[in-house]
Amino acid sequence: PVPPGRRRLSLLAVEPLLFLATVSLGLQGPLATQYLWDRLGAEHGYSDRNSTDSTGCGDDNATADPLRQEVEALVSHWNLYINLGGFFVSLFSVTLLGAWSDSVGRRPALILPAAGMALQTAIYLLVMYLELHVAFFLLGRILSGLTGDYNLILASCFSYVADTSERRARTFRVAILEACLGTAGMVASIGGGQWRKAQGYINPFWLAFAASLAATLYAAFFLQESVKQKKEAKLFTLSHYKAVYRLYTAPEHLSSRWKLALYSLAFFLIVTVHFGAKDIYVLYELGFPLCWASDLIGYGSAASYLAYLSSLAGLRLLQLCLEDTWVAEIGLISNIAGLVVISLAVTTPLMFTGYGILFLSMAATPVIRSKLSKLVSETEQGALFASVACVEGLCSLVATGVFNSLYPATLHFMRGFPFLFGAIILLIPAAILGWIQIWDSKHEYNHFQDASLSPTKD
Repeated sequence: PVPPGRRRLSLLAVEPLLFLATVSLGLQGPLATQYLWDRLGAEHGYSDRNSTDSTGCGDDNATADPLRQEVEALVSHWNLYINLGGFFVSLFSVTLLGAWSDSVGRRPALILPAAGMALQTAIYLLVMYLELHVAFFLLGRILSGLTGDYNLILASCFSYVADTSERRARTFRVAILEACLGTAGMVASIGGGQWRKAQGYINPFWLAFAASLAATLYAAFFLQESVKQKKEAKLFTLSHYKAVYRLYTAPEHLSSRWKLALYSLAFFLIVTVHFGAKDIYVLYELGFPLCWASDLIGYGSAASYLAYLSSLAGLRLLQLCLEDTWVAEIGLISNIAGLVVISLAVTTPLMFTGYGILFLSMAATPVIRSKLSKLVSETEQGALFASVACVEGLCSLVATGVFNSLYPATLHFMRGFPFLFGAIILLIPAAILGWIQIWDSKHEYNHFQDASLSPTKD
């Protein structure tokens, strides 16, 4: 017979669900951008990239080609519309469904967004099969946003981990979950790039649909509920939004209020830069002078996802001799340096060097998630991570608005300027995290001094 502890562990594994959902998302993102590039390029009479796929855009005059710049800007703007529509809707649904999961359990908040992602992928397939207008991509994204989109899956998975992990091991447990994101994204990026080059867009999107559907079925039939005391609760009520609001206005301890706000601000800036850079990686690589083909784009995406795994290893190693906050600071230094190199990349080796320098760039987010989780009670984890997901939705909203608008606006003087801009922004969360750690250290030291002096006074 299987020991009870092992049986319970297998039923409490949320990683397979996150892996499947991330595979689906990792396939869709770069492929959708490339599809828009080819589709809109063909509609505007620019299709020479397809005929020179082995060398990309190829010649020195490509940078001055006004038609190429028009297509590049058009794709960037459509990415902006699609992402704005989806994340603006999910901004409200994630907060509602995340706080609701504190009462009814995590499984409903995992089933709904996974099914929504499957629906979105099905609509994308219809656009490709029937050659519908690319505006239907926006419809698919909005429908997925109504069910919470990928952000709700992230929020529910991190809430699930908080439900089932001990406080002292939570940072590394969260990092394992984030490393799962990197593994899935790397597999999807390498496979998607090679598959698209060999067979086009349709078959990789069928895999994305199958992965989303499998994630839905796993949540519905295999995943054990992590909320110990479930209770019935209405879904459409303002009380769920109030639960999130109370986290920041009426915490158990006064110091928790400003710490929640500052950690959320730091998280917002870090993830905004991450999302913003990720949104324009493919466009940056497609354009002159890199001119990458689909296989190199797949390798580039895989290299960016590899940072999740290398950050996990680095976090585990650095935790042996450093506080979590200083590990996060090292991760931010890695992020800043990598973005600066990428902003100056004019050759393929230099671009991959930038990706390599990002090897610890994902160490900061699990530290912040863990610290936020420890500031609230066990019955508020869903509301907390719903608010974090709400922040992530806002990150995507701001990132797509700023970076997708900044990229075409700066093409004429520095194509990599958005990456340099992101590196400068990351100096702010580095200062925030360092200041909180120094304040906590002084507070603990003063408390220790008071405790050591109190017997003498007596």
